[in-house]
Amino acid sequence: MELVRFPTIDDVVLSKKRVLVRVDFNSPIDKDGKIIDDSRIKAHRQTLLTLIDRGAAVVVITHQGRPGDDDFITLEPHAQKLEEVLGAKVKFVSDVIGPAATEAIRNLSEGEVLLLDNVRLVSEELIEAEPEKHAKTYLVRKLSPLFDYFVFDAFATAHRSQPSIVGFPVVLPTLVGYVMKSELEALSKSILSSESPRLFVLGGAKVRDTIKVIEFLTRKRVADRILTTGLVGLTFHVAKGGRSGKSLLKFLEEKGLTTLIPLARRVILSGAPVDTPYDVKVIKEDGSIAEEPINTADGVPVDIGSYTSLMFSEMIREASIVVLRGPAGYVEDPRFRSGTLDILKAALESNAYVIIGGGHLGSMLSEVGVRREKRLHVSTGGGALLIALSGETLPALKALEISYKKFFAGGSS
Repeated sequence: MELVRFPTIDDVVLSKKRVLVRVDFNSPIDKDGKIIDDSRIKAHRQTLLTLIDRGAAVVVITHQGRPGDDDFITLEPHAQKLEEVLGAKVKFVSDVIGPAATEAIRNLSEGEVLLLDNVRLVSEELIEAEPEKHAKTYLVRKLSPLFDYFVFDAFATAHRSQPSIVGFPVVLPTLVGYVMKSELEALSKSILSSESPRLFVLGGAKVRDTIKVIEFLTRKRVADRILTTGLVGLTFHVAKGGRSGKSLLKFLEEKGLTTLIPLARRVILSGAPVDTPYDVKVIKEDGSIAEEPINTADGVPVDIGSYTSLMFSEMIREASIVVLRGPAGYVEDPRFRSGTLDILKAALESNAYVIIGGGHLGSMLSEVGVRREKRLHVSTGGGALLIALSGETLPALKALEISYKKFFAGGSS
């Protein structure tokens, strides 16, 4: 599993080169079309500033939302936000592959930045296919002759096999930006590191995907211990044969998770080192909140209990590597955030190398009150991270491999 050997933007001379950069600016949008959270735009700041400083003509391509959704909008607001983030002029064109776009690309000078409009305005971008097929799409054939290099920096899209992600590497020498480089290094650390104990804390609502992750971690003997929370923890509690009240079983049935219990049980029988919650917070029929042992809990489960938080936190503090993915409870309600915050705090207070799977966990870091910069990686793509941890090859990595062998392995670039 070679994750970090791909050429980066530090490995080639980029002065006076025309570079197409695939980033992920897909951001939360309010009803007025304004960007609510610009963290994904800020994440690419170092990559883009480095390309500018090294004299490249930089063209940025990305998506926002999906056709038919409320957040499927033009990228003009993103261009304005990017100007603020970079402290540099950003040109914008309301086009992707038409005459306006190609003319703007040809007229771009070294050190300048151009943002093309939403790549999903091109219908081909919604199709999943192999890299070689996407290399023949109109999007790739139209734009690729205009560039010297393609830079892939959009890890959050790496699990998609779409033209702007996997098509360009087939026909252009492809480099990875700093976001992608840090994500690959974190993946390598979590899966290949010899440091131990290696502890995974897996929660949230993506139960089927997480079961696949646990199966892979067990088969490859990656994890020394797997702590489960959220819907994942409830499912594995029942799969282990743990006693549970009728309300808990009814809750899992309503969520469509009872069909996954046999699958979770098979993973446990294969030797998965899984721990499940000891107690939970529940909402009673009268609306009151109680904390009860999971074996006798009666009500709708909304968070792990204080004893689970205590025991899991103690194990986290003893680990050398901690990977966290998914919240421990219904964190959208401030009353049910304490379990997740306790786990985050324990990880940040430990001496472990900590990898956080973005999403809710990443957004909650500011609430923990523990500042930490070293030995911490916050992933920009929870979905891509989850798939990578399940042992599947990310389509973007497959495309990077193709480009590496074609343009770099023989020393041609």
